[in-house]
Amino acid sequence: MALSGSTNFEPNVTEFIEEAFERCGIELRTGYDLRTAKRSINIMLAEWANRGLNQWTIEQTTQTVTEGTNSYSLNSNVIDILDMVVRRTTNSVNTDTNMSRISRSEYLNIPNKDTKARPNQFFFDKQTTPAIKVYPTPENSTDILVFNKLVRMDDADTATNTMDLPFRFYPCFAAGLAYYISIKRAPQRTAELKAIYEEEFRRAADQDEDKASFRLRPYLRNV
Repeated sequence: MALSGSTNFEPNVTEFIEEAFERCGIELRTGYDLRTAKRSINIMLAEWANRGLNQWTIEQTTQTVTEGTNSYSLNSNVIDILDMVVRRTTNSVNTDTNMSRISRSEYLNIPNKDTKARPNQFFFDKQTTPAIKVYPTPENSTDILVFNKLVRMDDADTATNTMDLPFRFYPCFAAGLAYYISIKRAPQRTAELKAIYEEEFRRAADQDEDKASFRLRPYLRNV
């Protein structure tokens, strides 16, 4: 038996759209069919952002603080901040200190936001142009915020593009696109395709989680 020796299967946008149309029992025929399908792809990607964490869209980045400045704007493609540390360098040695995430209400209720010290808390302000607000306000212009951010996936755009997702999400992507197209073009198959989509997404999402050891220790105390 001869194996291909190839692991580079990577459908482009058009191939995913053709697959989705076939699952709906219809054919891709016109330029409008292609345009409406690409629009459905981009809407579906926005839905994926609302479903939660996609490991391949996590990026680690840094932001050097400025003394007396407690708010830092981010790119509009940032969906969420997962965790953050403040890095201080002393004698060429980097020390990372964990920062706790606080809510909008908790940040609002800080009495004096201009208090200067090493930041130990942050609030992620989810605006059209998102921002990080830190407390206390930085006491120098050398500390660095290091954080993991969740960013938007690249849009479909040109039909010859490939999609910004790992191969394990191909079945989920095709199933989801078929469901979205069926709403417009094959409503009699929508319920069936939605069920397939949800099953495929759940299976893919389960494989996209961090795998780490986790131990619970009971707290026993005589009363």
